[in-house]
Amino acid sequence: MKKETKPQYVIGIDYGTDSCRAVIIDAANGYEISSAMAAYPRWSKGLYCDPGKNQFRQHPMDYIESLEIVMKQIHDKTGQDVLPFVEGIAIDTTGSTPCLITDTLCPLAMLPEYKDNPDAMFILWKDHTSTEEAFEITELARRSSIDYTMYEGGTYSSEWFWAKLLHIARTDRHVMNAGFSAIEHCDWMPALLTGTNALPKIKRSRCAMGHKAMWHESFGGYPSDDFFAALDMQLVRIKKTLGRDTYTSDTEFGKLSNEWAERLHLRSGIPVAVGAYDAHVGAVGGGVEEKVLVKVMGTSTCDMIVGPRTSSENPETSEHLVKGICGQVDGSIIPGMIGYEAGQSAFGDVYAWFKDLLSWPLKEMKSESMESAKELGIPSNTLDDLADSIDSRLIFAIDKAASKIQPEESSVLALDWLNGRRTPYANQKLKGAIIGLSLGTTAPMIYRALIEATAYGSRAIVERFEQENIHIEKVRAVGGVARKSKLVVQIVADVLGRPIEIIASDQSVALGAAMFASVVAGIYDSVTQAQLAMKPDIETVIQPDFVRTSLYDALYRDYLKLGAFIENELT
Repeated sequence: MKKETKPQYVIGIDYGTDSCRAVIIDAANGYEISSAMAAYPRWSKGLYCDPGKNQFRQHPMDYIESLEIVMKQIHDKTGQDVLPFVEGIAIDTTGSTPCLITDTLCPLAMLPEYKDNPDAMFILWKDHTSTEEAFEITELARRSSIDYTMYEGGTYSSEWFWAKLLHIARTDRHVMNAGFSAIEHCDWMPALLTGTNALPKIKRSRCAMGHKAMWHESFGGYPSDDFFAALDMQLVRIKKTLGRDTYTSDTEFGKLSNEWAERLHLRSGIPVAVGAYDAHVGAVGGGVEEKVLVKVMGTSTCDMIVGPRTSSENPETSEHLVKGICGQVDGSIIPGMIGYEAGQSAFGDVYAWFKDLLSWPLKEMKSESMESAKELGIPSNTLDDLADSIDSRLIFAIDKAASKIQPEESSVLALDWLNGRRTPYANQKLKGAIIGLSLGTTAPMIYRALIEATAYGSRAIVERFEQENIHIEKVRAVGGVARKSKLVVQIVADVLGRPIEIIASDQSVALGAAMFASVVAGIYDSVTQAQLAMKPDIETVIQPDFVRTSLYDALYRDYLKLGAFIENELT
């Protein structure tokens, strides 16, 4: 009689911009056993955010409550059939999303005196309140004897760690003084789940600190005290609390504590991996390898690729610096290889902005209609359901109409920098633009131009890599936009003139986290082994229309001209 083997499951927890997702994966084959998603309660109400100021903050309780909700949902669905067999956990988050903390790792916003202060909360990646501070850091680095941004594309961004802390130091000195240290969201979650409450015990993420905090082995850690002192002595103070070492995510952070095992319906003592950023983990879930670019298409994009530490022709040569990207870090994606990151600050957010623009009258009139309905005795839920139905169908209708427009039929040209530019060469001061409008311009024409603009931004990234001899033989796409909008992916393929492989998974990012969990659990010896066993299939391949590619070549040149004008004349 064949001996039955105990199943080995792992959990990937993915903290995105709007919600927390958790998936239970069978480590033997990558099959999804169960999953759940929960929105952040406070964030979904727009609390602590001010889009007009580019301020986007998240309360730590949103992370805790959403995690407990998703794990309860999974527990309710699976009972005792699954969770007792979970062998490891790994967590990814957005980033850079730092928060000031006490010496016991408590985020300041969890203290009564700071519970409603946005500066005491996690500063989300898309928060651009520190644009001026980012420019200041970049300029100082260029004047210094060592350019500490050399491994981060040569330009520091307002989306990153030190710029955000410097902004708080300049604008809210009281909160800055109260913070003993600062921590990335992806480092706080493993610390929380393992009961870690002392700074020396934190294993800070190589992915986070290498890409966003100017950590590098050749610097002996972070930039010098003199460099930070030229900006603000508070940064020198914070730096001294960070330690020197960073860790790749195939490393165990610690064991799941008794408290959190009970709260998450899991066994205590199972290993929790060192945290990482969602895009880097998503690239692993999407099967990233040398010469394969993985585009994580969501609210923004991150374009990820890996390469060897040194040239095969010249093993003694030093690491080749790629200018204008979001950084290159040894082990940030796959341990043992250089991880290269680029991206666009707005992708799906561009389409969402246009949808909100079109639906503004509907939302504005909704409250007025409710009052009128009450006076007429009409059930309020009737109008509510009608408004929601129209709103949900709006983007589908525009998408369908836009798909019928040929590139040469519209004179509308757009620039995708609605949230600044991430790559090539980060500049969060930049703005989007739309030109070529006439009285004959329709909403679908503008919508298609916005899609084309995001595709042109994708092409600029590919060209930046290839100009630096980072060769790309395949392009894969993961994320919500990749699977939900065939039109978007088709236009990107046409503009690039390359096939795009779509990964057959709605949870590629959480799946990537589960792969790291399988390594810290000892199921696999390496991330590449976990990838071979667990990676999803290619769902479909979107082939480019080369006739359209030739048309887009000319339009892409116009896009570059428009971008140069906006950058040189209007900023």
